[in-house]
Amino acid sequence: MSDVQDTVEVGRRRRDADEPRLVDQQQAEALVAQAREQGVELLGDGGLLRQMTKAVLERALAEELTDHLGYEVGDPAGQGSGNSRNGYSAKTVLTEAGAVEIDVPRDRNGTHEPKIVRKGQRRLDGIDKIVIGLYARGMTVRDIQAHLAEIYDIDVSPDLISKITDAVLDEVKEWQSRPLDPVWPVVFLDAIVCKVRDAGTVKNKAAHLAVGVDVDGKKEVLGIWVEQTEGAKFWLRVMNDLRARGLQDVLIVVCDGLVGLPAAIEAVWPDALVQTCIVHLTRASLRWVNYADRKKVAAQLRLIYGAPTEQAARDALDAWTDSEIGRQYPAIRRQWDAAWEQVIPFFAFPPEVRKVIYTTNMIESINYQLRKITKTRGHFPTDDALIKLLYLGCRQIGRTARAARAGRSTYNWKIAMNQFDIMFPGRLDKA
Repeated sequence: MSDVQDTVEVGRRRRDADEPRLVDQQQAEALVAQAREQGVELLGDGGLLRQMTKAVLERALAEELTDHLGYEVGDPAGQGSGNSRNGYSAKTVLTEAGAVEIDVPRDRNGTHEPKIVRKGQRRLDGIDKIVIGLYARGMTVRDIQAHLAEIYDIDVSPDLISKITDAVLDEVKEWQSRPLDPVWPVVFLDAIVCKVRDAGTVKNKAAHLAVGVDVDGKKEVLGIWVEQTEGAKFWLRVMNDLRARGLQDVLIVVCDGLVGLPAAIEAVWPDALVQTCIVHLTRASLRWVNYADRKKVAAQLRLIYGAPTEQAARDALDAWTDSEIGRQYPAIRRQWDAAWEQVIPFFAFPPEVRKVIYTTNMIESINYQLRKITKTRGHFPTDDALIKLLYLGCRQIGRTARAARAGRSTYNWKIAMNQFDIMFPGRLDKA
């Protein structure tokens, strides 16, 4: 057996040993064999799985009532107790096995409040998790309805699916206002554009994301803001929002040359260093370039942002301008000149810090995955609907990333932190 197979088999045995097994293998095999003998399907309406779900739920509900009354069925201790069993009420609940009809036991005084299937509850919590999970992966309401019907044989209306996902909005508001650490070494600002209906018209709106790297090198989406137009007032509101939640200082803010953003950053965090995102600047430059020339131009631009000093970068930019291919694309020089004040800080950083700032795979990866789940929508009915989906997407991405990295921080982060401490003396002490 190969090493990989050994690992799989050992993993299976360990998991079996650690987890409690309420139904052993022989019992399960006997149930399946009996179902087949009687012509009962394993899944579907009236299938074995639904029958078992019904039996377990009804048994658990009966035990709950026994615990509430304080005596078993037929126990003489119940005589004169002031309360007793009073038959059953039938209800249908949606479960992960499908729709199951159960008999819920009642007490005569009506004081019993069941916990497993609450009064008025028509679906178990597992269904909500399934719906929200599918929604977070980009499935539309109609897609989810069809999926539940096909896989779980559950007939759920689009309105119910919307109500289930709308329940997340309270969670979104809490997440958007959660307290933040006082100091973040690096904050990235980026946006994705989506179509949103506003005042009866579908418009392009930007969903702006702030992604921070904390003192331990862990990445976190700090917030999402939707706006049709950007400007100093909008960015000042975003920065003040972050500061009100506890974010008192940022060492470096990495962003595009967005209108009004540098001024808003300076107003709220006057000591923050604003750095243009080199990846975005390079990508914007390549938009001017014919496909056949892109590799050559990209290699030339790499000489600029890869230069060891600001003067060397300026020399490389001048050499680009005077080159034959540089003369073909004069707009690129104008772009770099316009952004140069926010490009300059990059050359003062040591290689360890440059990698943290330049390597924007983290925020690029988030945006890529969020675009995947938003592109299935023609447009969103409201700003809240867009924020809801982006939040669920971020939550799903975060869970996947945590599982993949298992607590690993940004590459070479300890070295970068030592450089930050030298470059920004005393500012990390508040962290």
